[in-house]
Amino acid sequence: MENLDKSELEKKVNNVIDQVRPYLQADGGDIQLMEVTDDYVVNVKLIGACGSCAFSTMTLKNGVEATLQKVLPQIKEVVAV
Repeated sequence: MENLDKSELEKKVNNVIDQVRPYLQADGGDIQLMEVTDDYVVNVKLIGACGSCAFSTMTLKNGVEATLQKVLPQIKEVVAV
């Protein structure tokens, strides 16, 4: 497992989020990184259509979380706050 300090990890998480963001924006939504916790949980805020979409949990887990974990295996979970 790659050993990154918190600011490096947040930068990498933001880079991955930037890669999935266009897909969310195409459906009228967006995503914002709130924090990466010390136990590798990524807290995000879903904005616009994503905040109220019935499929937002599926998008978060199957899209954002899966992509993040592929690039950064130390990420345990992505949670909408």
